[in-house]
Amino acid sequence: MGTFFRSRTVTTVTAGALSIAAVTSYTSQRNTPISLTDRGGGPPLETLRKKITDPTAVVPSRAAQYSSLAAASVDDPLDILVVGGGATGCGVALDAVTRGLRVGLVERQDFSSGTSSRSTKLIHGGVRYLEKAVFNLDYGQLRLVFHALEERKQFIDNAPHLCHALPCMTPCYGWFETVYYWVGLKMYDLVAGRHLLHLSRYYSAQESSELFPTLAQKGKDRSLKGTVVYYDGQMNDSRVNVSLACTAALAGAAVLNHAEVVSLLKEEGTGRIKGARIRDNLSGEEFNTYAKVVVNAGGPFCDSVRKLANKDAKPMICPSSGVHIVLPDYYSPEGMGLIVPKTKDGRVIFMLPWLGRTVAGTTDSSTSITMLPEPHEDEIEFILDAIRDYLNVKVRRVDVLSAWSGIRPLAMDPNAKNTESISRDHVVCEEYPGLVTITGGKWTTYRSMAEDAVDAAIKSGKLNPVNKSLTSKLCLVGGDGWDPAYFTVLAQEYVRMKVQNGAPVPGEMDTAAAKHLSHSYGTMAEKVASIAQNEILGKRLAHGYPYLEAEVAYCARNEYCESAVDFIARRSRLAFLDTDAASKALPRVIEILAVEHKWDKSRQKEEFQMATKFLETFRSSKNAHFDDGKHT
Repeated sequence: MGTFFRSRTVTTVTAGALSIAAVTSYTSQRNTPISLTDRGGGPPLETLRKKITDPTAVVPSRAAQYSSLAAASVDDPLDILVVGGGATGCGVALDAVTRGLRVGLVERQDFSSGTSSRSTKLIHGGVRYLEKAVFNLDYGQLRLVFHALEERKQFIDNAPHLCHALPCMTPCYGWFETVYYWVGLKMYDLVAGRHLLHLSRYYSAQESSELFPTLAQKGKDRSLKGTVVYYDGQMNDSRVNVSLACTAALAGAAVLNHAEVVSLLKEEGTGRIKGARIRDNLSGEEFNTYAKVVVNAGGPFCDSVRKLANKDAKPMICPSSGVHIVLPDYYSPEGMGLIVPKTKDGRVIFMLPWLGRTVAGTTDSSTSITMLPEPHEDEIEFILDAIRDYLNVKVRRVDVLSAWSGIRPLAMDPNAKNTESISRDHVVCEEYPGLVTITGGKWTTYRSMAEDAVDAAIKSGKLNPVNKSLTSKLCLVGGDGWDPAYFTVLAQEYVRMKVQNGAPVPGEMDTAAAKHLSHSYGTMAEKVASIAQNEILGKRLAHGYPYLEAEVAYCARNEYCESAVDFIARRSRLAFLDTDAASKALPRVIEILAVEHKWDKSRQKEEFQMATKFLETFRSSKNAHFDDGKHT
């Protein structure tokens, strides 16, 4: 078995020498002049950009993608078949297809239906890893931070409409804390180098109160001395994931959601994996698809794919539960997050503005792997208790609009004799010929994880890519040519036609709706606005939220939105922002999707039942079951 871990070399030098030497050596390596051609740029990159940014381009239909996968035969196989449609899987598909390889991807549920839609929404370099690197004198850890900070900047540049820099405030209730965090975050700036988002800085207690009015000045025999504000990135995670899938489709990959691998196909004699049997979970039909290499990017479920190759495979995943809650916007000011580096039990807690609401979390506890993880009431209360210590407002359970749980796929070397090898970095391995597994890691480094997996697949299958990886310089669909003022075009040139009392009525394309469309769809937002105007689908789906009926139709036609849950959870974020609002929007969402996909009454009823069951796993105050045995 060949296994790949990013190297972690321990050196016995002083912390200061470690950081200075690392900055010098890493910067000299990364700043070496590289031409576009060397990076896989030049003509291939420009050709890809034209395909992706073409305003008339439409992703191939789901039926066409199904046919492409079913057509891959023993004599004419795909180069790579990716199993898993999360951030890593879709990243692998995009990386591989942009190298000129023939690529397919299947996802059991929907793109981003698992961990990738249930993240912290941060694009970060890892402040805690920097702290460990310095105190443990671990140069390997420091290189990880360098790498993540570089990827953080590329991430934001490649999806500017879906990502932005976010200032995060760290409260200091002692002068030692103030100096400690100021020095640590200045080192974070130094390590970022030319990939820096903005410089960190210190604010006095008075200035901090003005920037973050709900931050407590006093409490429990302590008083605020000041805060240190630093910058990381923030994203709309599932929208990025869906954009990855659609960008890969526009580039030529055959991506198919709601399609499950039921078995792996093996060559007789050698036992090498040569493809998979796929079940279309929408139609129930099954077919074989063949590939020179299968890449297992199943996230928390990657062990179940490995067991299809060998039922006795040792587990690689140590699942960890991460719970988040959503609170009203008044808990945090717009454009400023709060990070508490160490709570009573040593965990990190944050409170961040996100899509007009406040998201708080997170927990880190062992869990079992399940398709629909649910937050436990004690985890929700832990988060509420933790932020209660740092706010001057009453923190109430009834304010929880939504609460969800995600499963972090912490990776472990399957050959290890103990759990000391559990890693928050990623692992690439080929235990069985023809099956490359990529797991672990984090959202921030999905692009480089994908690059590593494709490199391993090329080696395994002796593939012949046309060029090197192009994804470091490739914007996702909607990102190329977008700028923050783009929403003004929508506000000035479109109206929201809607039906009221049985008649079409024009409505203003107000700033909130225009900004929402711009940041969700980038330069594709005009297509959504056109549907809202020309097809009389400009009404809002839920009171207090900017989501429009037109988005349901657009996503069904252009983003492989195949179910009501696909829309309320991942194309829009209503389920994550406000469970009750999502429930109220559900009938209209199903009504529009029924027109787009020609659903009969039976299918519409089934969609309502499945979506209702899904929303019951989001523990808002209105649907929490405090006595159900799970939340005691």
